[in-house]
Amino acid sequence: MSMDRRDFLKVAGISSILGFGATVASATNLITGKQLLPPQVEMNKDALRAKRWAMVVDMSKFKTDEDFQKTITACHTIHNVPDFRKPDGSVDKKFEVKWIWQTNYEKAFPGMENQYQGEHLKDMPFMVLCNHCTNPACVRVCPTKATYKLPDGVTMQDMHRCIGCRFCMAACPYGARSFNWIDPRRAANLDPAKGGKVNPEYPTRTKGVVEKCTFCTERLAVGKIPACVEAAPQGALLFGDLEDPNSEIRKIIGEKLTIRRKPELGTGPAIYYLIGGGEHA
Repeated sequence: MSMDRRDFLKVAGISSILGFGATVASATNLITGKQLLPPQVEMNKDALRAKRWAMVVDMSKFKTDEDFQKTITACHTIHNVPDFRKPDGSVDKKFEVKWIWQTNYEKAFPGMENQYQGEHLKDMPFMVLCNHCTNPACVRVCPTKATYKLPDGVTMQDMHRCIGCRFCMAACPYGARSFNWIDPRRAANLDPAKGGKVNPEYPTRTKGVVEKCTFCTERLAVGKIPACVEAAPQGALLFGDLEDPNSEIRKIIGEKLTIRRKPELGTGPAIYYLIGGGEHA
């Protein structure tokens, strides 16, 4: 969808008056009046449904670096996430695009460390991704509603509506969004000329747009669980309906001590971490 400067200012102005508060159930394109729906997603009879999708990450189940990489690779391969590398094979941080990744405890949970904390916990890598917050700051600041909430709690990103202003990136306190500084299809893993391969079932993106994890909405729509959950070690990533008192994740959260990333910000993250007592191998 093309948008000139006048249309952009119109959307931004009306959005500021409304407080950026529309949800996908009631959100409409302020220019065309059309309802916003997840791009290229159609629910079928086998679709997985929930009142509030959420995830529990059991860190005791991630034993090796291979466990992390297998999980990350599954997500990034299915969603055609570009992988830009330097000549020495290291990740080019300037152009890095990530939907799910690993980071250390201090970055995942800043302010929660203490001087008596065991070294195994400080050095332990944590699996992180978009938190699909109850009150996402990214949604409030997006002037075109390219990022919005679904009724089931998923924070969506419509790459076709994104104008690359990066307001959402500045607002997200979790670093869960990535910007395509260059054409992602030039990445070695996606460029056929470089031996890459594109998954034809998921659209590639273009230069100048933001992207992120969408809880595999396109898989939920056809009855499949998120790719990361499927690829992770058994029980490492648990996905379910937070509003269902009989769901596995609801029971775990109710019975065991879990922590979330930066809950003091009031965003209401839907990713819960079960630390456990095991040391990372």
